[in-house]
Amino acid sequence: MLDHLEQLLVADDIATIWSMHCAQMAKFGFDRLIYGFTRFSATQNLGSLDDTLILSNHDPAYLNSFLGAGLFSEAPMVKWAIDSVGACSWRMVAERMAAGELTEGERKVIELNRRFQVLAGYSIGFPDTSARAKGAIGLCAQPGLTQADVDAIWDEHGRDLRVLNSIMHLKISALPFSTTRRPLTARQREVLEWVGDGKTSADIAQILGLTTATVEKHLRLAREALEVETTAQALLKASMQKQLFITSAP
Repeated sequence: MLDHLEQLLVADDIATIWSMHCAQMAKFGFDRLIYGFTRFSATQNLGSLDDTLILSNHDPAYLNSFLGAGLFSEAPMVKWAIDSVGACSWRMVAERMAAGELTEGERKVIELNRRFQVLAGYSIGFPDTSARAKGAIGLCAQPGLTQADVDAIWDEHGRDLRVLNSIMHLKISALPFSTTRRPLTARQREVLEWVGDGKTSADIAQILGLTTATVEKHLRLAREALEVETTAQALLKASMQKQLFITSAP
């Protein structure tokens, strides 16, 4: 495990980290994962999917229904993860079903899960420093494993699994990531960075050798790309998305 953690700590791109993590979780019997992270969650929901990083190695047909058709918002374990920190066995879903507590939307998710052999697993909700940031992962057991099997795996390896998943989350959440929204251009990012340093449009124009009108145009386009109304909001959102003060090209 230490070798894996050492490699994870030096990895500097999300694709590499995710590939390594999927391979490591498969060793414990979890062959399908779905991870989500947003810095713009709202009360009792994850906010817009446009602002959310989602990583998964589930069947694309499953994801098309779960995410594309919006069923994820009704998923019992997603609802749990929104308000919770820690680990939870999917046994909870079976217990709620037996008690007749599932909503119609939740039952539709269960039907979808059965079709794709998403039957047993564990979910982890991660703690975050920002009240609006939320990260969670669902670990789906390989076909053939029951929830009792998964609970036994967790009893034996739960500490290792929590540590491995928490470090993966900390690494990924610290990196800039692209969403369905278009990223800022290098110039848009540059003018926002100067705004963050307290410069006015006139100051920025002089520093960059541009006209004030051109600076204002770049700020307007940055606001449009980030879908906010003010430059202050754009600066905050770009900062939360880690689009500012990065060394690599967008």
